[in-house]
Amino acid sequence: MTEVRVTVDGVNYADDVEPRMLLAQYLRETLGKTGTLIGCDTSNCGACTVHLNGQSVKSCSVLAVQADGAEVTTIEGLARDGQLHPVQEAFRECHGLQCGYCTPGMIMAAVDLLGDNPDPSEQEVREGIEGNLCRCTGYQNIVRAVQTAAKNMKPGAAQPSGQAAPVAGGN
Repeated sequence: MTEVRVTVDGVNYADDVEPRMLLAQYLRETLGKTGTLIGCDTSNCGACTVHLNGQSVKSCSVLAVQADGAEVTTIEGLARDGQLHPVQEAFRECHGLQCGYCTPGMIMAAVDLLGDNPDPSEQEVREGIEGNLCRCTGYQNIVRAVQTAAKNMKPGAAQPSGQAAPVAGGN
């Protein structure tokens, strides 16, 4: 067993883990972060995407011990004070999901994309989420949701709750 110290969604954890335990397994099985989904175990689908030190990673391709000392944000950590993150809200508004299995990974990839490119074109959105597979939607509403979130996250954009939009990737 190896001790791992990690901050997940703003909370510090220290746990003993098997050296071969995947970050996805650690998040789900040890911490109960079940929004991080495991779809393929081969890093093809992207359902397990989380942010590791602010960057999107497929948590099924990272060992928990590799996250030692790191900051991890899961889909559960995006919402703040009962308010959905603007990307989560846009997915809801624009029907950017059907079965919902890919949705957590898509949202995490989209938040990372918008942190790097706050005004992506349709093609840039498609390239930014290309490592995340959706088997239901045909991607049209996902792309629309990401572009809607980008528009809503611009400084001065009107927010439904009257609050300013959080910065992409920010906590």
